[in-house]
Amino acid sequence: MTVRGGGVFGLTVAFTCQLRGARVRLVETRAVGAGSSGGILGAMAPHTPDRWNPKKQFQLESLLMAGAFWRRVEELSGRAAGYLRSGRLQSVASDRALALAIARFDDAQTNWGDRASWSVIPGAQAGEWAPRSASGYLVHDTLAARIHPRAATKALAAAFQALGGEITTEAPAGEGVEVLATGYEGLRTLSECFGKRVGAAVKGQAALLRFEASARPQLFIEGLHIVPHHDGTVAVGSTSECDFDAPDAVDGRLDVVLDHVRAAVPILAEAPVVERWAGVRARARSRAPMLGALPGRPDVFIANGAFKIGFGMAPKVGEVMADLLLEGRDEIPDVFRVEASL
Repeated sequence: MTVRGGGVFGLTVAFTCQLRGARVRLVETRAVGAGSSGGILGAMAPHTPDRWNPKKQFQLESLLMAGAFWRRVEELSGRAAGYLRSGRLQSVASDRALALAIARFDDAQTNWGDRASWSVIPGAQAGEWAPRSASGYLVHDTLAARIHPRAATKALAAAFQALGGEITTEAPAGEGVEVLATGYEGLRTLSECFGKRVGAAVKGQAALLRFEASARPQLFIEGLHIVPHHDGTVAVGSTSECDFDAPDAVDGRLDVVLDHVRAAVPILAEAPVVERWAGVRARARSRAPMLGALPGRPDVFIANGAFKIGFGMAPKVGEVMADLLLEGRDEIPDVFRVEASL
């Protein structure tokens, strides 16, 4: 089996299949994690627990698998992935939003059960780590987790190789089963093949601040993620840019993000910036991961469209793709199927 693409989806599919006894070759023409999977943000944040659907159920199962998955990766690789189920604090912008947040408590009990909680707390309860909140309240959930994307992709590649998997920069096409996990470039190729837009490339810019907050929950305020990492940094971001010239260039839009974060979380106001980053994420037309066989090509499969939720979805993506590839068992939700984006 050949997997093309060394981002989180390609690595996870390759690793899971290799773990189950398959012989897998992973092809990455640049470097493992060269795309957005090698970034710096790493927010593994769940969707809200209301209006339940198959996508939210899939994500819940994947987030609950993540702890054991990343422990296994670290054991095999001897590398830290930076995973921690640290929870999340979200600002509540208005009285209307507060009422909605309170109502979601029952939804969380129904859909998350005793596996995670959703609560509304006074902002003062979070102390100096509390983000600005117009209502004075915060949502606290215990399902959200964090990962260090760059460290995690390297650990995953090393774990795959420790199992006997091969990583190479090239391999001929047409030799057995192939899985295409080639990010936004892959979506562009699929769009050309089918004569229609099956997805989009969305650029994001983020920054790393030097600040020790490794045991604290991640924050979400007004569309921005603030994610403490295990190495004494805090990642902040990101932008969402559909029109851009240079995929890896940072500009003044990141300065706007930094100004926003420093105003929203005063404890970070003086934290120095140690890295600025930009990359492009693949967003499938369905806005869900694109998984399964390529129509008309029974030997070619797709694992793409991770967008902002790739690391949170990855353990379950690896599982269902391995079921399909190795056992012929298809448990991919309909909204995730390749046809849903065609």
